[in-house]
Amino acid sequence: MRMNSLDKRRSRRWIGGRLLLRLIPVAFLFIGLPLARPRAADLRTEAPDTKGVVELETGGSVSGSVRIAEDIASIVDDGATRRVLPVVGKNAQQNLVDLARLRGIDMAILPADILETAKQQKGFPGVEGPFFYITQLTSQELHILARPEIKSVADLANRKVNLDVRGSDTASTAAQLFSLLRVPVVPTNYDQVTALERLRKGEIAALASVAGKPAPLFQAIGQNEGLHFVSIPLETAVINAYAPTSLEPADYPNLVSPGQRVDTVAVNTVLAVANLQPGSSRYRNAANFVDVFFTGFPALLEPGHHPKWRDINLAAIVPGWTRFPPAQQWLDRNTNVASKEGQGDLQNQFSRFIDTRQRVIGGPGMSQEQKQELFDQFKRWRAGETQ
Repeated sequence: MRMNSLDKRRSRRWIGGRLLLRLIPVAFLFIGLPLARPRAADLRTEAPDTKGVVELETGGSVSGSVRIAEDIASIVDDGATRRVLPVVGKNAQQNLVDLARLRGIDMAILPADILETAKQQKGFPGVEGPFFYITQLTSQELHILARPEIKSVADLANRKVNLDVRGSDTASTAAQLFSLLRVPVVPTNYDQVTALERLRKGEIAALASVAGKPAPLFQAIGQNEGLHFVSIPLETAVINAYAPTSLEPADYPNLVSPGQRVDTVAVNTVLAVANLQPGSSRYRNAANFVDVFFTGFPALLEPGHHPKWRDINLAAIVPGWTRFPPAQQWLDRNTNVASKEGQGDLQNQFSRFIDTRQRVIGGPGMSQEQKQELFDQFKRWRAGETQ
């Protein structure tokens, strides 16, 4: 049966009415729901409050610089207006690149000779400088851990020696040292934890590591494993390039016998800061960091912190680097405080240096009075250098 036009209109109204009745309950269900949350990407458009926050990049997780960064954070952080955010970096070369190019990295702990390495290799794009430093930090010792059959550095000639990953400060320093000693080695580039396992298995003859003593990597090595540190011959070419030092039983009781010492060399590190725009929030954060860090520095000399803090002189000049202006201004305002920091430890280091050098050159030992006279001359020379 065919429908006329009136019946068709009535039919459409009836169907539409039934459809509306079905949709009304569904609509009421949606009315009770909360508004849709913004996507995660939308939330990230709001920049977090970074006032007082500085990001400090360290060496790898096995290096002593992680501990140093934690100590710094312990006296700078106040839980409200200041915070140091340590970031574990990859290696010295990459950390220098990060400091120059990554907006988030404000500071980095770097070997002092990294700028010279960058110049020699000419392979650091975008890191032409200038580079600034806040203060010289701890020195890091070169450790050469070897298998029982290796008695001296000369025994490593043409043997596999791990120099850490490519681009690391160990790779740079160890390569230069073996060159100075004229000992050709077969370099490998495993990370330090992997290298230690390969050393235990006899797959490599030794591993080199630049790290502040006592380095965590070596503290778990047992006395019965047969591994030992090899002394570095302190030849004239070596001590002209690096500061002589030693590894003592107190540093590694399982690896250095009582009454013995292992001659080695040390590389200084610096607390570097990015080339920040004066007046910017990052510059203000860094300047505030300097003021709190320098003022609170004496607390780092107390027990519970890394023992190397006692060897640091805040006013020490680092060749090749430019002092961060707020750091220099603090030192200018606090000349007496800065000059007294670490003087006793500096004199002890100077005395050890004299003893080591006399032993190397075969000269007679010096009396305490002679060393004091030389130290006084050194202080006068150093005062002239800092003016």
